[in-house]
Amino acid sequence: MSDSQQQQTDPAPAASPRWWSRPETPAQEAPAELRADGHPQASPAPAPDPAAEAAVPAPRAAVPRYDPWSTGPLQVVDSGAPRRGFRLWQVVALALGAALLAGGVGGYAGVLAERQANTRLELPQAAVAPDKGRAPGSVAGIAATALPGVVTLHVNGGESSGTGTGFVLDPQGHILTNNHVVADARQITVTFSTGDSVPAELVGRDTGYDLAVVKVSGVRGLQPLTLGNSENVKVGDPVVAIGAPFDLSNTVTAGIISATGRPITAGGDKGDGSDISYVDALQTDAPINPGNSGGPLLDSSAHVIGINSAIRGADKDGDSGDATRQGGSIGLGFAIPVNQGKRVAEELIRTGRATHPVIGVTLDMRYEGDGARVEDEGEGGKPAVTPDGPGAAAGIKAGDVITKVDGQRVHGGDELIIKIRAHRPGDPLRLTVLRDGRERTLELVLGSANGS
Repeated sequence: MSDSQQQQTDPAPAASPRWWSRPETPAQEAPAELRADGHPQASPAPAPDPAAEAAVPAPRAAVPRYDPWSTGPLQVVDSGAPRRGFRLWQVVALALGAALLAGGVGGYAGVLAERQANTRLELPQAAVAPDKGRAPGSVAGIAATALPGVVTLHVNGGESSGTGTGFVLDPQGHILTNNHVVADARQITVTFSTGDSVPAELVGRDTGYDLAVVKVSGVRGLQPLTLGNSENVKVGDPVVAIGAPFDLSNTVTAGIISATGRPITAGGDKGDGSDISYVDALQTDAPINPGNSGGPLLDSSAHVIGINSAIRGADKDGDSGDATRQGGSIGLGFAIPVNQGKRVAEELIRTGRATHPVIGVTLDMRYEGDGARVEDEGEGGKPAVTPDGPGAAAGIKAGDVITKVDGQRVHGGDELIIKIRAHRPGDPLRLTVLRDGRERTLELVLGSANGS
């Protein structure tokens, strides 16, 4: 067998390539020449090319790599091949570390943000508006106009004390209030809306109208309130009340006129008629409470139209008999019309006393029928109709029942007195009288009597 055949039948075993090594491309070699012994002669090595040697990079040092599928020792493989990247476990470890780091940084940033938010918490709020005042006819505008002229009265009666309200009438320091506020006063202190307090003296008072005047001295810059006209008041008109309910000075409440010409009586002992106030009142639902007495009831022009005087309280346990009244407003307040207050205040300032218009008859206050009945006999056996008085001149007789005043019905003696006191002495009146079952109309002129 020739050498060439032996070479074909007995080939040299070739090294098996590893799967992770880079496959090599066999170089293209020129055919080898045969030597004399029949074996191929090696071709002479080509001369080195300096340019090519410079272009080929030097081989890297062998780097140990671990084959995870091999059980043999650590081997050096593919020393000249570049690394292809991270293993799977390395990627997972890096990702996990990055996630933990990001979570820690994010949590810390969140804590800082929360702390910063807590320390800088600020809710939205409107900016401070320039003080342009309020519309004159608004409640705020009326209050701003009237408050400087409203005062709080602190009254010491020796064994008792109380609080009421009043308002300035003129620059001389006269202040109008209710009689029941100062009735038993030994010492009166007036406090203005600014908080300044000065002593006051009683000028005059009248129980029949429940009005009184006090005066302060040596006070400059007084701001009297403007008096309106109660004849212009209509039901439904808006009103504002100012006072010191339960000693809460400068309290402002608002409402409407609920009724006009509402006959009310207050105070005194109705058995003998002493110290009873008879008022043809303005009714309002503006909240009025104890301490509001004597304060102004104002219209939309901030003019005084009434003097707050009385309230109707709720009956205890719903009983309307002699049960004790509960304090506090239930929307039934009553004010003395300013026209009546003006006349009485002028008389109290001039003389210290007020006059009352009268018709010169004695009324039967126990009469339960409709109307006001004239007594059969006066006190102490005197005539029930005063001789030469206004009633006698008009033709009124004992036993007559007066049913109307100027065409308005009256249902009792109290209402007749109230209707009469709503006028001035000297005013003419037209009375409707029921006598012997027949009605007749009488004309009279009101007389005058000194009040108490």
